[in-house]
Amino acid sequence: MPVPMLELAPQNAAVKARVLEGLSGLIDRSSFILGDNVKGLEAEISAYAGAAHAVGMSSGTDAQLAALMALGIGAGDEVIVPSFTFFATAGVVSRVGAKPVFIDLDPATFNASGALVEAAITPRTKAIMPVHLFGQLADMPGIMAVAAKHGLPVIEDACQSLGAKGWGKSAGQFGDMTAYSFYPTKNLGAFGDAGMTAIRDDAALAARVRRIRVHGMEPVYMHHEVGMNGRMDEFQALVLRAKLPMLDSWHEGRRTHAAWYLERLQDLTPDEAVLPQEVVPEGRHIYNQFTIRVPGGRRDGLQAHLRERGIGCAIYYPICLHEQPCFAPLGYQTGQLPESERAAKEVLSLPVYPEMTPAMREEVAVAILGFFGRS
Repeated sequence: MPVPMLELAPQNAAVKARVLEGLSGLIDRSSFILGDNVKGLEAEISAYAGAAHAVGMSSGTDAQLAALMALGIGAGDEVIVPSFTFFATAGVVSRVGAKPVFIDLDPATFNASGALVEAAITPRTKAIMPVHLFGQLADMPGIMAVAAKHGLPVIEDACQSLGAKGWGKSAGQFGDMTAYSFYPTKNLGAFGDAGMTAIRDDAALAARVRRIRVHGMEPVYMHHEVGMNGRMDEFQALVLRAKLPMLDSWHEGRRTHAAWYLERLQDLTPDEAVLPQEVVPEGRHIYNQFTIRVPGGRRDGLQAHLRERGIGCAIYYPICLHEQPCFAPLGYQTGQLPESERAAKEVLSLPVYPEMTPAMREEVAVAILGFFGRS
């Protein structure tokens, strides 16, 4: 049977009636930007994530950008970011005129560690932006210790990891600020672009983020700085508020599928495929992606094999950021970040969305095992 990489229709059907009812009221009120739904969502995400403040933004990228702007990061500054992640993490650093400093990854988690961050610090370092990739937290105790040692702010990129946990805390409870994305493919997805900047405990910083998202304006037509148009619209907030009560059950659905994969595919050898590891203490991997490694140059063959059988799969990410053409002027060379480069050649993400059926999971597993000559 066909198994899509992701199927959003069943999840969206679960909230359709509430969304349509809310949309009717929204049209009647004709209040479309930064209204009651945005305020309500900000309060609900703040409570869910355990942050003191949350500011609704137009996208996860803008949530990251506003955080950098609020910290005053700009030309001549350096920000430490991973090379193996989505482009926005480094893109926003460049957009404020700063330099992204790329670091390698811990192969067990695809994430940054305190030691990797420490090795990249220079006198020009002004912030650290670890990514909680695929739904599992980075080494936040190690990273926060390095940040404290050097007096640096930390912006968590939790665009794939709202609800992920580790060391007794949630994504958003470690760094000074945290960016979340509500792009439709996220575990909590809007019906378009939307994001959130959470601020752990600094009211003044939260106020600045709020001002930045409306062109640096406060009060109306008084502009204290050049900000951005980063406002969240009411419709997206309405959709997200309808979905948020279901989020933990969707997380658990993904975790159930992941646990099944780990059991069903356990006989694969490390030379065939390496399964994702949950290594964070007191953690909850929320599996925005279930990503395996296929070494030995066989990844593309497995991907083709799955697609021939109607099974969705995807490569996140095939090119490291330090190897992207737009960052060539920074002078990085292939071979400089070997673990990131190896991951880009080996990773393959499999379907793990919560509405998958047991028969669909089995279809995926049988195809993978068959590729390696197993049953």
